[in-house]
Amino acid sequence: MGHGILLSAADIDFMIHGVFKYSFFGHEVWITTTHVCILIVLLILIGFAVAANRCIAKASEVPTGFQNAVEMIVEKLDGMIDGTMGKSAPKFYNYIGTVFIFILVSNISGLLGLRPPTADYGVTLPLGLLTFTIVWFNKFKHNTPKALWVDMCSPLPPWLPIWFPVSLIGEIAVPISLSLRLFANILSGTVMMALIYGLLGWIATIWPAVLHVYFDLFSGAIQTYVFCMLTMTYIASAIGDTE
Repeated sequence: MGHGILLSAADIDFMIHGVFKYSFFGHEVWITTTHVCILIVLLILIGFAVAANRCIAKASEVPTGFQNAVEMIVEKLDGMIDGTMGKSAPKFYNYIGTVFIFILVSNISGLLGLRPPTADYGVTLPLGLLTFTIVWFNKFKHNTPKALWVDMCSPLPPWLPIWFPVSLIGEIAVPISLSLRLFANILSGTVMMALIYGLLGWIATIWPAVLHVYFDLFSGAIQTYVFCMLTMTYIASAIGDTE
């Protein structure tokens, strides 16, 4: 029995695999399953965007069908951003909306039989770094260097910067925590489903659909919301009351 379990475990696969490789300026570069899955997700999003653009261009006063779905998605996303970012929200409709839809489709792509791109830290880290860049761009844009220094030294006086290293580490931790939270939660679901299918084999036919609903759909939607909500909170905090 133990030998059978080992044989089944050998079939478990939740790793990233190379699809093909090529030489780039003398360096070996691999195209992996993550790249392929990202391409599929992007093609889905581009197809949806083109269809939505054509639909809205010929929009009727009383929306029906696909037009109704597109308008509802835009309305819900704009409402979420408005509720968090206030007066500065219109500037970030496109960015937050794009990130939300990309992460959501990536997270639930497991329902299509893909390996979610967000289960690769090479995908979530750039998203965290992008948020970090936007946050600090807005900090420098809406605050004076003196105000930033005082904030980094708080709660101690600015002439006693003992707290500055701690604040600096906290700022550096922002993109790492954002990216790791998303990566770890999606990867854990991918690993769990791989273990179920690898160990149970043909027994895992219909009932794992319930787990797919949780790990891919429910958990994926929650992690998308958390990532975007934290992103909006950090940006709104960086802008402050200057707008």
